[in-house]
Amino acid sequence: MSETAASKNTGANAQPAEPIAGFAYALGAYILWGFMPLYMKAVAHIPAYEVVAHRILWSVPVAGIILVALRRTADLQAALKSPRTLALAALTAGLISINWGIYVWAIAADRALETALGYYINPLVNVLLGAVFLGERFNRLQAAAIALAVIAVGILTVKAGGLPWVSLALALSFGTYGYLRKTLPIGPTQGFMLEVLILTPLALIVIGWLAATGKGHFMSDGFSGVGLLMLSGPVTALPLILYAFGAKALRYTTLGILQYIAPTMIFLTAVFIFGEPFSHWQLIAFLFIWSALVLYTLSLFRRR
Repeated sequence: MSETAASKNTGANAQPAEPIAGFAYALGAYILWGFMPLYMKAVAHIPAYEVVAHRILWSVPVAGIILVALRRTADLQAALKSPRTLALAALTAGLISINWGIYVWAIAADRALETALGYYINPLVNVLLGAVFLGERFNRLQAAAIALAVIAVGILTVKAGGLPWVSLALALSFGTYGYLRKTLPIGPTQGFMLEVLILTPLALIVIGWLAATGKGHFMSDGFSGVGLLMLSGPVTALPLILYAFGAKALRYTTLGILQYIAPTMIFLTAVFIFGEPFSHWQLIAFLFIWSALVLYTLSLFRRR
């Protein structure tokens, strides 16, 4: 290799190439999350707590198969022996189950637009969490983005007669989950498996009680009910695990741009497939949010 070529490849400003596999993992995760409202609408006749219980239960074999294939079961065994890891995993498991429950209920209640808004707000919540818990400072673009998001929430609050609590609850629960999940001393797939294992006893109690009282939908809905609820495992586990692998391989800037795919797909699904009403005030609020996300994305590029 010539000196010129070598200098081009080893310059001080050279960035390591991002693997295509990592991009594919992250893209696959966000696309699957974007399609998730279609599945949730299919189980809209089932109470949210029953759907969440089955999401937990049927995620266990999916995550287990992946762990065995990756030969990471020893890490999980070590985590099960650590009281601190178990306590932190119980906290993150509680947060993600709350997030799942709100999301399932919101789609069934024809409030998919509010879920899209929540996941648009989520990256700005991450900035706030970094400032509160890590002492990070806003730059001007981030401060402006947060101000625009606050204006959007204010518009929706005034015109709807109350806070958009679905959006805020989803953004806060998932943002806090992500923040705490980073402190969990275990890999992404092992951590997810640990969370669903912790939640499984509660899920079994709920499913068992529903079966005993004749209120469950797993068997009463016939083959379609069994298939739909068993499908909740792959629907839940696969995008989370794909995202974990993608996040490990990609730069934060790349992830910051890709993360808008899912809420945009949810937004389009809510308006054009579910036919949810979309007022001009909601349009104005979303325009503020989209403007905030443009500023946030610019701040990512400047940081890089």
